[in-house]
Amino acid sequence: MSNDPKILGVIPARLKSSRLPGKVIKLIGNKPVVVWVYEAARRSKRLSDVIVAVDSLEVLAVCEQFCVPAIMTSPEHRCGSDRLNEVMSKCAADIYVNIQGDEPTLRTEHLDLLLSPFFDRPDEAFVSTLMVEIDDEAAADPNNVKVIVDSLSRALYFSRFPLPYDRDGSGNIRRYKHIGLYAYRREVLAKFHTWPPSDLELAESLEQLRFLHNGVPIHVLKTEFNTIGVDTAEDLERARAILEA
Repeated sequence: MSNDPKILGVIPARLKSSRLPGKVIKLIGNKPVVVWVYEAARRSKRLSDVIVAVDSLEVLAVCEQFCVPAIMTSPEHRCGSDRLNEVMSKCAADIYVNIQGDEPTLRTEHLDLLLSPFFDRPDEAFVSTLMVEIDDEAAADPNNVKVIVDSLSRALYFSRFPLPYDRDGSGNIRRYKHIGLYAYRREVLAKFHTWPPSDLELAESLEQLRFLHNGVPIHVLKTEFNTIGVDTAEDLERARAILEA
């Protein structure tokens, strides 16, 4: 019998979005955004299963049309991790992977890298995520969350500000964008939802800071492959240009 952990990929797919309503069911080619995400996730051999967590009958119907397994969750959830927590109460696994439903350029390599700490150093891995190097222009955008790591590639801090600050104007500072994929051990994800939001989390509007505030290390793996999160109509066109090519 295999001792490998059961790893469930969960794709939170919310219908409403302030900047691009219905973005998860917008078409790229002949497939909705969420289907592109599901098919990329399904190709990862490290995931035991993948499920879409929807909040509306409209998204559920799209998933059924494309034979994508989906589960209905409350429309009241404020963020993806809250939706993931509900899925955890219904679907048993050892590790849960939060896969953004608006990342159609997701690659299998992202997921395999994200999960590597749970296989390479299982006693130390509780939460993992990804980062990619970016230029100064991308770093200045508050929608791109920056991450700083220590010598063991564990997160020191996440910020919307372009950290680290280049005091001397050397131009030699490397900055990294956080890619919002997460893998969590079940027990840590359960604890997360018992902790109140920290002041830092509220100031930055970044829920991952709650883990750091409560002493949970986050392993951050560097990828060479950036992603396009579909937040605006312009993002959707950029993703179409890549995927339809």
